[in-house]
Amino acid sequence: MGLRNLGVRGAVAIKVVICDETPIIRNGLKTFLEAAQDIEVVDVSDSAMNALMLIRTHRPDVVVTGIKFQGMSGIELIRRLARSDDDVPAPRSVVFSMDCADDVITEVLHAGANGVLIGDAKREEVASAVRTVARGGTALAPEVAGRLVEWFRGRDLRPAAELRPSIGSLTSRERQVLTLIGRGMSIEEVATELCIGVSTIRTHLHRLRNKLDLKDRAQLVSFAYRAGLMQTPAEAC
Repeated sequence: MGLRNLGVRGAVAIKVVICDETPIIRNGLKTFLEAAQDIEVVDVSDSAMNALMLIRTHRPDVVVTGIKFQGMSGIELIRRLARSDDDVPAPRSVVFSMDCADDVITEVLHAGANGVLIGDAKREEVASAVRTVARGGTALAPEVAGRLVEWFRGRDLRPAAELRPSIGSLTSRERQVLTLIGRGMSIEEVATELCIGVSTIRTHLHRLRNKLDLKDRAQLVSFAYRAGLMQTPAEAC
């Protein structure tokens, strides 16, 4: 999804929709993001269902959402965005949650969220997460990232036997791309690391999802770890 040109020295604005049922959080996030010159808050909502309508209207680049709403939950909103079949690319998502329990974070990531922030996030942390996610990367609060690292360190990273046929079906370049995505790199960063074009990386990711029967980036990262690909560095050109 292209970012809107502001006409100021070629600058572009990241279009954002904010969704949270609590006014103080909703307004706080809006204030944080409106302070950034490269971010435009195009609308806000207090319900996930209404947010879907705003997303169809405004076509934002990023949706910053809470989790708990009356009616449709923030988790379901993220799932719908992740599996969108629209011709226009779906916006990427950042979850802002006061609850950072392990089961909540797990559910959020499995739903397809591209970023996770928790209640004590500072203004620049929120803006930075939106920028990173808009560029195709993954943004996690330091506490969340730390817990995920500890969890992965405690796991047996030997390739699961049932994944070996799938690993064997990948080309050398596909394995390199998957490994770098597993490290949390954006599409642009992977392209730079491997000295190939962004469009080529997108093609590799499309083929990887088809070969491995995976639907999104979060599942690709999970597969990379479960398959043992994170034990060895990817080779650059």
